[in-house]
Amino acid sequence: MDLEDLRTFVEVADAGGVAPAARRLGLSKSIVSRRLTRLEETLGAQLLSRTTRGSALTEAGAAFREHAMRVVAELEAAQETLSPEGEVRGLLRIAAPLSFGITRLPPIFAELARRHPLLHLDTSYSDRFVDLVGEGFDCAIRLGMLRDSSLITRRIRAFRARLVASPGYIAAHGTPQTLTDLTRHQAVTRKGEVWPILDGDKTVTVRPRGRFTADNGEAVLAAALAGVGVAALPDFLTETHIAAGSLVPLLEGHATPELGMFVVRPPGAFPSRKVRVLIDILLEYFGEAAGRKSG
Repeated sequence: MDLEDLRTFVEVADAGGVAPAARRLGLSKSIVSRRLTRLEETLGAQLLSRTTRGSALTEAGAAFREHAMRVVAELEAAQETLSPEGEVRGLLRIAAPLSFGITRLPPIFAELARRHPLLHLDTSYSDRFVDLVGEGFDCAIRLGMLRDSSLITRRIRAFRARLVASPGYIAAHGTPQTLTDLTRHQAVTRKGEVWPILDGDKTVTVRPRGRFTADNGEAVLAAALAGVGVAALPDFLTETHIAAGSLVPLLEGHATPELGMFVVRPPGAFPSRKVRVLIDILLEYFGEAAGRKSG
């Protein structure tokens, strides 16, 4: 079984068809189709259903896709360990959070592309919890507290969230003095959000109440700045507004548990060099050493 045929099939499955996969690979559609046909003949199974509207995975193709992705990833990683000084190349698909990603990550991804001219970057910004394996991502950048999973994790840095409100909200509704007070205030939150807050050596779970919810941090930040209610937001979204006086930190004697910025990848013995160079540049810009330099 030819490795390039496997790679091509994985690309077609990720891209959703022969034509977009051919564009990604920089190949003609005829070459991509020929590779797919050769792989199907080797396997003795039809992997794609081809119509005038495009291509779709058959049941056999959908079942084979995950195995093919793992095989390609492991072989690429094994090859890289034998030639670690070669150029980083190939397609790196990254899932990034929307609020943090749009404001902070594009210049870093651009610098990564500049440093590695043979590397192709495909980034997707969403606060949705993506399925890395099922959706064909090499890795994801995630913020907060990670769920238990089989994913392999690399922490980039730690951070905390802060309770904040606008001066206008405080003038109208007063300043909460205790954690119990928070339940009597209007809150602006992400959907389903609860606030774990340290009270001495215990963690208290505050269930905020309010009439404004959203599915990303920037929308919550905008509502807090407009005086709609109290919000719990990470430092990287609030620090400039606190410095400017447009947000006021609340209950500063009660910290939130430590959160983190992580790179997560599907399980496998070897992280690919593509993922390693991403981790390296994120550590360069956001790691603890970078924080000490900027401070």
